Amino acid sequence: MASTSAEIIAFLLTISGWVLVSSTLPTDYWKVSSIDGTVITTATYWANLWKTCVTDSTGVSNCKDFPSMLALDGYIQACRGLMISAVCLGFFGAIFGLVGMKCTKVGGSDQTKAKIACLAGLIFILSGLCSMTSCSLYANRITSEFFDPSFVAQKYELGAALFIGWAGASLCIIGGSIFCFSIAENSNSPRRGYAYNGATSVMSSRTKVHNSVPEKTPPKHFDKNAYV
Repeated sequence: MASTSAEIIAFLLTISGWVLVSSTLPTDYWKVSSIDGTVITTATYWANLWKTCVTDSTGVSNCKDFPSMLALDGYIQACRGLMISAVCLGFFGAIFGLVGMKCTKVGGSDQTKAKIACLAGLIFILSGLCSMTSCSLYANRITSEFFDPSFVAQKYELGAALFIGWAGASLCIIGGSIFCFSIAENSNSPRRGYAYNGATSVMSSRTKVHNSVPEKTPPKHFDKNAYV
């Protein structure tokens, strides 16, 4: 029962993490910067993996998509690939996790389901590592440019999407680790042995029937001289 509850908790954690990772991919604010005036913010610059935009004080946004994938910086291409891999791995991990849980009726025996659940845990851990690597790589580029005194272009700060990605990656890794422990719990659980008593029961029933029937003694025959 404890193992089933742990698998349900792990499944909820991994699904929540996968949803957060998936929502990070199209989120706008991967990095953000603002130009403040005397009274209000005059302009806000923000960018993600697909475009860069600027929003003025009236709320009007002007965006520019990245023109060519081959002309992009290497870290943006790497972040795109890692995030897409994280989303795909999380999808397959959710399927394997649903099949490998003990509360479902698919997947075969308990040992087979434990192996499938362990595989789902490994996939979710790999998904979380991909997402965390992507967010960390992007954040490292932002911080290195921000603290570089020779960098004269627009400097950005960490956006909300990075924190959402880190949170989702952490949930995927934690839930995947709990899934991996399910195979250890299944191997340590004692196996119940069931002895086959079919033949014994038949023999015992025959013995009972034989003992319940009284033995018939043959009639005694006496000679005529016995009555004299």
